Amino acid sequence: MVEEAGQGGGMNAARQLLFPFTQRWRERRDSYRPAGEPLRTAEYDIAAIPDDTTAKDFVIRHHYAASYPAARLRYGLYHQDALVGVAVYSHPVSDRVLTSVFPGAAVESVELGRFVLLDDVPANGETWFLSRTFTLLKREGLLGVVSFSDPVPRTALGGQTIFLGHVGTIYQAGNAVYLGRGAAQTLRLLPDGRAFSHRAEEKIRHREQGWRYAAKTLVDHGADPLTEPDDPAEWLARWLPRLTRRLRHPGNHKYAWSLDPRIRRHLPPSRPYPKRQFDLA
Repeated sequence: MVEEAGQGGGMNAARQLLFPFTQRWRERRDSYRPAGEPLRTAEYDIAAIPDDTTAKDFVIRHHYAASYPAARLRYGLYHQDALVGVAVYSHPVSDRVLTSVFPGAAVESVELGRFVLLDDVPANGETWFLSRTFTLLKREGLLGVVSFSDPVPRTALGGQTIFLGHVGTIYQAGNAVYLGRGAAQTLRLLPDGRAFSHRAEEKIRHREQGWRYAAKTLVDHGADPLTEPDDPAEWLARWLPRLTRRLRHPGNHKYAWSLDPRIRRHLPPSRPYPKRQFDLA
């Protein structure tokens, strides 16, 4: 996710001092804008993106992870007809990510899978964009939203930081319920600092739909092509240790919002929000 923002124009001075910058992305490089910077909302439009191609191209081009979730709904933020932000609401790998939080079937809720704004969008664009996509989700009859923030920085093999990590400040500004951390796990980092997901491994191992794209990621970093006669498990065993490094991750922060007043009572009280100060030195 891309965020570290204040709440609209009403963010108090103490929060601005604690979180003085808001993170942005362009071409997978991060930059920062001063928190509390006003947004001229009359200059911006929000619209549903009907196809995956437009949203996916934007996310892959600009988000540091260069990956795209299993999208259900996509919304674009437009400035003078130019796409400057994308919110992708997706279905998680496990239904329990949703059903453990909200009543009903998993399809009645969504995960905020990607939220990407370009570096020319003023700081308060995040909370404004997010709140208005929630209004659109309500019209679709959805009950709730979960999202995760990743607090662990990523570095490329050469040591340069490609992602500072974030604690979910924009979610806190939007009065999300903080549910604690997700499960701890061990990530495999590619030389450029991106994570090679366990799901990508499984796609390759079982030659599931999308395995060629997943394998190409390793090929792009130096692996031999995975051909039809090759055993995928042996191929992974050969190349994963050569091309990735392990990172022990304590788990992402998990947040939730109820979109329907009738289910708010099902959410537990929010735990204390995690906090941290920015250090851009």
